[in-house]
Amino acid sequence: MKSRLRCQSCDFTHWNNPTPVLAAVVEYQGQILLARNAAWQHKMYALITGFMEAGEKAEEGIAREVKEETNLDVNEVNLIGVYDFQRMNQVIIAYHVVAEGEILLSPELVDYKLFSPQTVRCWPAGTGYALADWLKTRGIEPQFVEWPKP
Repeated sequence: MKSRLRCQSCDFTHWNNPTPVLAAVVEYQGQILLARNAAWQHKMYALITGFMEAGEKAEEGIAREVKEETNLDVNEVNLIGVYDFQRMNQVIIAYHVVAEGEILLSPELVDYKLFSPQTVRCWPAGTGYALADWLKTRGIEPQFVEWPKP
């Protein structure tokens, strides 16, 4: 049995359960939108992600996140899969969304790039595996970037 942190005075148990995170492979005008977060020190681009809010369905949450971060309206949402991301103690629920509108980035994002599904490169972690799985459903063999070893 796993030991848990427990307060002896009030009996509170810290479960340290993983946090659900939503992620979107955003298809926009036939291309894949990847964005760069303002908080990232490296200039990498990734899927649109965000936390679920209390009382919302995951499908509603990812549409909200896409709208908040890119100003795009989501008109189709399809589950790709659920991915373990232990490094951040998260469970990623990944969707493919089709979106339209004018891209206007929130202050949370500093840049975006559009890639054709045939040229987009995946990364060997969390949401990169979701992108790879989505590409496979399109008959595209995913290509992965190589990260330097720490």
